[in-house]
Amino acid sequence: MLDPKIMTFLCVCRHMNYTRAAEELHITQPAVSQHIRGLEEYYGARLFAYRGRRLELTPAGRELERAADTMANDAELLRDRLSARQPVQMPLHFGVTMTIGEYVIGRPLAAYMRNHPGGDLRMEIANTETLVAKMKTGNLNLCLVEGTFQRKEFDWERYDTVRYIAVCSVRHHFRKKIRVLEDLLDEQLILREPGSGTRAILERQLSGRNLSVEDFHSSIQIGGMHTILELLEEDAGISFMYQPAAQEMIRKGVLVEIPLQDFQVRHDFSFIWEKNSIFGERYRSIAAEITQLRKGGER
Repeated sequence: MLDPKIMTFLCVCRHMNYTRAAEELHITQPAVSQHIRGLEEYYGARLFAYRGRRLELTPAGRELERAADTMANDAELLRDRLSARQPVQMPLHFGVTMTIGEYVIGRPLAAYMRNHPGGDLRMEIANTETLVAKMKTGNLNLCLVEGTFQRKEFDWERYDTVRYIAVCSVRHHFRKKIRVLEDLLDEQLILREPGSGTRAILERQLSGRNLSVEDFHSSIQIGGMHTILELLEEDAGISFMYQPAAQEMIRKGVLVEIPLQDFQVRHDFSFIWEKNSIFGERYRSIAAEITQLRKGGER
């Protein structure tokens, strides 16, 4: 169980408002202020400061928030482990991003489960932004993400490096010769929702060329890769995605990679967990085992 003052601190961090934190914790606002003052006296640093009427974390506050998030996550996992009938079978609440969950992790995860029968494993599929938020609140222990993450906030291990490609229907007819990325701006773009790793990498690549999603002729935003692939099959536009998501439909001759001379992009899929977690070595071991099982399955 976390120190009540740390729990109060994290609640204020979530709301950036003392009154709302008091309401959530069912204590008085003076009690919230007293908890924060106690932490500030203990650490010898201001944790919050007002900019105008807006409450913000100080640099010391941000550092404590990162450490407290890790403590909260560990506390939840330790509680589950100690209360289990078989403490050796430590539960694992595992998160993966959508492309990984739908096209990448199935076989190595099945092999991992065969190696650890009876283990309490729960897997959630969501975009990178959602998974990181859930890890910070202790709802997930370990995540495998395709999007970018703050390396100063997490420990990590690389799972794989994959190509990121432009894709369209094999029946698609371009109005001009396609050589470089800008040649695709006349097309209708099909893309994922904000917060997804698949979209974020495209936006970074466009930004590096002083372009954005809005520079395409039109765009369609879809929250699931399966639907994007179906729309591509129906020749409803073009899209960008990690190669594993498209490889089966490319193999069947339904979709085709759009060759671009100036777009050779590769990106890491990475396991991440809270930095300095007391269970960090366990997470690193799990990441290494699943990665090795993937490599074994490729032989």
